[in-house]
Amino acid sequence: MITGLCACTVGPDFHAPAPPATDHYVAGAPIDSVGASDAGAPIQTLIPDQDIPAQWWSLFHSPQLDALVRTALHDSPTIAAAAAALRSAQQGYIAQRGASVFPQADAQFLGQREAAPGAAFGFPQAGTSTFTLFDAAVNVSYKFDLVGGTRRQLEALAAQSEYQRWQLEAARLTLAANVVTTVISAASLNDQIAATQEILGTERDQLGIVQRQHRAGAAAQSDVLTQQANVAALEASVPALQKSLAQAGHRLAVLTGATPDHAATAGLSLTALTLPGELPVSLPAKLVRQRPDVLAAQSQLHQASAQAGVATANLYPQLTLSGSVGSETTSISDLFSAGTAAWNIGGTLMQPLFHGGELRAKRRQAFADLDQATAQYRGTVLSALEDVADTLRALQDDALVLQAARHAEAAAQQGLDITGRQYQAGGTSYVNLLIAQRQYAEARLTRIQAEMARFTDSAALLQALGGGWWNRDNDGSH
Repeated sequence: MITGLCACTVGPDFHAPAPPATDHYVAGAPIDSVGASDAGAPIQTLIPDQDIPAQWWSLFHSPQLDALVRTALHDSPTIAAAAAALRSAQQGYIAQRGASVFPQADAQFLGQREAAPGAAFGFPQAGTSTFTLFDAAVNVSYKFDLVGGTRRQLEALAAQSEYQRWQLEAARLTLAANVVTTVISAASLNDQIAATQEILGTERDQLGIVQRQHRAGAAAQSDVLTQQANVAALEASVPALQKSLAQAGHRLAVLTGATPDHAATAGLSLTALTLPGELPVSLPAKLVRQRPDVLAAQSQLHQASAQAGVATANLYPQLTLSGSVGSETTSISDLFSAGTAAWNIGGTLMQPLFHGGELRAKRRQAFADLDQATAQYRGTVLSALEDVADTLRALQDDALVLQAARHAEAAAQQGLDITGRQYQAGGTSYVNLLIAQRQYAEARLTRIQAEMARFTDSAALLQALGGGWWNRDNDGSH
């Protein structure tokens, strides 16, 4: 290219920042597995440096979830907007490259009526002449990139395009993660509603028994009132769960690009999802090359570096060559005939001398912006490492909570069975039966919520690691 004739390029040359100097996300021994085999709690193995599939949500082995994510990625207006922003940035770069790298040539046709005094030509006695002037010409201009300012400007625009690319990847990752977590939440709510309805049915049956016992004189009125209160409390909890489920359905519909009246959560259940048995854990050095938000921050850093070069180049001379060739005549039919040729060629060399400190202040501003972008990049990297560390710890704690919840549910179930038999045999009070029933109901709901947390944090880890976008072309994801 023509700009290749100029070898000098001012300003800092951008280099990608070095990766974090650590191989661990958390202090102490690395976490290599979570969960326990007892009480039916599944074990998850964390595989260091294992790659992540582009369709990372497929690790949950749910065709319904897969279909929802694919629909969202295809129909979401958020993705459409991010893709349009990327196309806009790319076309902005192409336009600026065309305007900067190559000479500009424009065809011009001019027709104007003029009145000129003879004095303008040194003949005052000639009086005023009135005529029509026609001018057809081709104008060419080219601004030489003497110190690389144009190259730095194009570099900044290319970095802006890269930023929009990573914004698109971040939007895809966030959307997929939102669909996954919303599906998990809706599945958990369905399970909680089903469990509550089942428990409520048992409680209503028990209420009928107590009422019959009261009529027969075998139970006190207080027992009836207590059981009625117990049933009413359970009945009151159902609408709140149903409201949350409806809201999750509305959210899921909007995420998939549909209106809320297309909400569909039927059939979603945690039992239809499979907890990933193996979870990949990228090393920190790879994480900074995989997380879209980190790569977006790196693109902003690159852009700030290039803008510092632009501000520096503005202090140096600028050379512009221009020329024109055409025909001028007073009759349009005589254009391009002999004796009508007109041409000019010239050059402008401009060196800023005094701008009241403007250019140097803008250069200092550009380097301050570069320092800001550097700090922001470092903060983004630290936040990314924190996200992974938090989810690793959360998974560890989730496994312990789920293990305890399963033990508690099993114990509550066994206790309820024993207390029920004792009550039927007259060996314990009705109050003790109510306590056992309440403990089992709470333990069951707690176990469902603990399962939801483990599914959610498994998805959060895959999101925190970048989601595997770099494998999209390899596995056919769209």
